Amino acid sequence: MTKIEEVAEDAAEEGVEHKTWKGRLWGIIKIVLIIAITGGLLYYVFSKVPWAEVKYRLIHADKAWVFAAVLCYFCSMLFSSWRLLSFFKSIGLKLDYRFNLRLYFLGMCYNVLLPGGIGGDGYKIYLLHKRFKLPTKKVFWAILLDRLSGFWAIGLITVALIILIPKIDVHFGIPTGIFVVGTIIYYWVTHRFFKDYSHNFVAAHLKAIGVQSMQILVIVCLLIAQSDFHLFVTKTSPYLLSFLISSMAAVIPFSLGGGGVRDAIFLTASKQFNIAKDMAVYLSFSFYLISIVVALLGVYYVIRPSRLQEGLPANEEIN
Repeated sequence: MTKIEEVAEDAAEEGVEHKTWKGRLWGIIKIVLIIAITGGLLYYVFSKVPWAEVKYRLIHADKAWVFAAVLCYFCSMLFSSWRLLSFFKSIGLKLDYRFNLRLYFLGMCYNVLLPGGIGGDGYKIYLLHKRFKLPTKKVFWAILLDRLSGFWAIGLITVALIILIPKIDVHFGIPTGIFVVGTIIYYWVTHRFFKDYSHNFVAAHLKAIGVQSMQILVIVCLLIAQSDFHLFVTKTSPYLLSFLISSMAAVIPFSLGGGGVRDAIFLTASKQFNIAKDMAVYLSFSFYLISIVVALLGVYYVIRPSRLQEGLPANEEIN
């Protein structure tokens, strides 16, 4: 078995069951570490920004715009599920869109309930391998490349925002050139070493832009939800750039769904861009709460797993 296959097998098993006492022990240690790191980061953040200030913003935020933010995040997850479906189709896994969407929300739920972020992906790999007899390595790479497409979209929007922020004294040609060259290399590597997964490359990455654009709208809605939004209307780009930077950092596995990590990065960025600290933490913490609320929609399929595949044919066709 190759190293890649071993990683894929481990990912499939993690979050489903630990077969040895070492696996159980590592699972316990990891949960303790994750809780400690997340708690430590949140303690650091709220030692710099009083909780009372953040709480005031949360309580007095315009509820209609907060609801709009939740809807935007939900739509971003629909885009994200659709994007993942493109990578599955590339390897001949023609999933029913209903099943894929249910599985996606179930995976999100596991990412919240199983600290570390790998729980949901591991469960998807396990379930798809079990149902469709597809090598775990193939599913593993489809999910990993799906994540990479998200990084690419974040990079694209980040370059655009850097150009729009006067304080960042960089000629627009530099970040643009770096991104274009990086994109060419990224596509070449994907086409050269993961050719099967590049069949829907353009479509998947357009959907990735949709995902990140909807999440940008989440932050915009949360900004507008503040009654004093007019004070920040000329500084929207720094908030959005800080959010994108924190989004890349939030994928670190040793955190509870990115909690603490995103807040700490957002707070650090606020110093660089001279934006209000309490607003920065309000945005990051609100986004974290919204992500948890939407992810918990998958609890329904945890409680009633039989509903996950309801209405689907007994056996799906895989070409």
